[in-house]
Amino acid sequence: ARAAAGAATWDAARDAAWDAAGAAAGAAARDAAWDAAWAAEKKWQTKRLFDYNIVLIAGPVFPHEVVGYSGGAKYFFPGICGEELLNFFHWMGALITIPRIIGVKDTPVRAMLHQAMDMLDMEKWALSMVVEGDDLAGVYFGTVPRSWSAAVELSEQVHIIHTPRPYDSVLSRAPEMYDDLWTGGKCMYKLECVVADGGELIIYAPHITEISITHGEVIEEVGYHTRDYFLGQWDRFKHHPWGVLAHSTHVRGIGTYDDGVENCRVKVTLATGIPEQLCRQVNMGYRDPATIDPGQWEQSPQRLYVPRAGEMLYRLSDPPDWQVAGSH
Repeated sequence: ARAAAGAATWDAARDAAWDAAGAAAGAAARDAAWDAAWAAEKKWQTKRLFDYNIVLIAGPVFPHEVVGYSGGAKYFFPGICGEELLNFFHWMGALITIPRIIGVKDTPVRAMLHQAMDMLDMEKWALSMVVEGDDLAGVYFGTVPRSWSAAVELSEQVHIIHTPRPYDSVLSRAPEMYDDLWTGGKCMYKLECVVADGGELIIYAPHITEISITHGEVIEEVGYHTRDYFLGQWDRFKHHPWGVLAHSTHVRGIGTYDDGVENCRVKVTLATGIPEQLCRQVNMGYRDPATIDPGQWEQSPQRLYVPRAGEMLYRLSDPPDWQVAGSH
């Protein structure tokens, strides 16, 4: 019974979600994405989950680069699901792009998470928390969608900073809890929207010495590129893990790929412990972290220094179309 209901649910989710995410991918990439997820249907969730009649989710809610806001059903998908579905959800978010999905409550990816969660036939509850620094700003208990929705409304108030204009240079300092660029990439995710066209974002993290503990080899092979770079050469890249491709586009930011030439909207520079040669190899800029003086960013009105990046989302008060959900 679960399989039959699941098939119907996935059919509806496929149509609704891809209509919304849609044109960004192009028909071939879109259909390939869904075919892969459907082929993985029998492996979509850890079997241990079905040993329980009641599941309680407890976790925080923040603006998130793949689904809009973290928490809630995300702890099922991709939280404890199989690799195929994890990759599918992350690539779907990448197709929409971070500026149009991060800090947005109702997204196509979130709709699919809720559709997938409905396939789980146990009782599901959530304790959704909103934290502000070291303090608890709010906690909400209820069914997963209601608990999560209430937490998002508070997160919108405490986790988003609106600025009246973009900055030519942003120094984004990674806290020690980000121990590789895979996690430290949030220093780009949360600040991309306030970097001016042609500007530079510097990920300042002398303590980070490697790209990814888990996925480093793949990233070194494919590099950091825009979404359109991968879509323009889909046959070349489609066999790589889509979650890794998604991470690549998230850190590199948006851009175009025309006539074999990639044009990135902003420059992303690593001022980390990662060697310069490797930074260049993966298509990132390099700067010796010893040459960085945060005071230079604090004193300039055209520059922005964020001493603990990765949690607060920065957005423009009057965003351009490429930052507006649902625009083309």
